[in-house]
Amino acid sequence: MGIYDRVAERLAFMKMLTPSELKKLSSAKLSDIVMAEVARARVRVAELEKRYPQSQPKDLAQRLIDEKKNLASMVGGVSGVFGLVALPADLLFMAYLQIILLTDVATLYKANLKTERARGEMLDLFGYANGIGPLPRAGPKVMGKLAAMLLEKGGMHTLGRAMPLVAAPITAYFNNQHIQMVGEQAVRFYEGFDKAHAKAKAHRQKASGS
Repeated sequence: MGIYDRVAERLAFMKMLTPSELKKLSSAKLSDIVMAEVARARVRVAELEKRYPQSQPKDLAQRLIDEKKNLASMVGGVSGVFGLVALPADLLFMAYLQIILLTDVATLYKANLKTERARGEMLDLFGYANGIGPLPRAGPKVMGKLAAMLLEKGGMHTLGRAMPLVAAPITAYFNNQHIQMVGEQAVRFYEGFDKAHAKAKAHRQKASGS
């Protein structure tokens, strides 16, 4: 992704912090968000693979994580200034950013997110990474409910986000670290998925050749 593309991406994310855009995001269905991101994820992954043709998937995944960490830090710096008032918006946006990251990593490892099973596995991964466990298959149906679940389960971790002004860099730091943790869990999961897929493929080829 070029410099212009990264700047454009940041501007697009900043635009989403307006009340009207956050309201739209809050009412968006999870399945719609994932399906909409699949096409964009393919573009992002293809650009990375083109720029770094010798890199292993794990290295490319870290680059995807780093891109989202930059956005998470930026959002944390903004929301930290507004303290408690911005806390729900911060959690809503962080949930959205994590889903984008998971979609990117899943796409990198060739998971077919157009299938209900693959989407369910990815959302379960999101749930476990955030300490809320597997998400019910029937819900939460919208991003706002997901952010509410994060707020309910966050406990003491949310207090650092609630301090105005002084906490802006602290909030940015926690957002950054959390994105790294979610990304690492995704890589571990899909690395195993990728190896299992390769093993099954090799087994099929051996069986067909015998």
